[in-house]
Amino acid sequence: MSRDVTKLVPPYLLESAVFQTLYSIENTELNAIETAINDILNQCFIDTATWGLKYWKQFLGITVDENKPAEYRRSVIKSKVRGSGRITVNLIKTVAESYSNGEVAITENVAPYTFEVKSIGTRGIPPNLDDLKNAINEIKPAHLAIIYTFTYTVWSEVKSITWGQVKTGTWGDLRTRKVI
Repeated sequence: MSRDVTKLVPPYLLESAVFQTLYSIENTELNAIETAINDILNQCFIDTATWGLKYWKQFLGITVDENKPAEYRRSVIKSKVRGSGRITVNLIKTVAESYSNGEVAITENVAPYTFEVKSIGTRGIPPNLDDLKNAINEIKPAHLAIIYTFTYTVWSEVKSITWGQVKTGTWGDLRTRKVI
């Protein structure tokens, strides 16, 4: 939102070159201040933070690889924020979904002391799997083992399409895309 102080003063003042210069400088400064305020406000929210992600990391007492893209760093921070409190299946699901960018299913296997984290919303292995594993390991009960399961394209989906429909992509693309 751009500010214009000339709309707040009597029109006869704008006839003066001195006042025009003064108001032009004021407009520039007010717009720069407003931009700075909005940028600072953005740092208060994980989804819009950029340079403020390092302060989120310090506040939560976590280590985040600064060389990774902002979205990966955000997912680590979100996971830590979501991962506090009593450990439940829903909590683990919420944390896992913040990394996988899609829906996951959590299955408890009481007798062998395991639980499964199955990616059902997206196909393939999430690019930040190591961060996901670290976050789940940090919040899960120590006596439980984790099994990670990923979804891929199955042959029954592929046999209904032609070579012409798939030849532009790679094998990796075909393995992780939904074929309709």
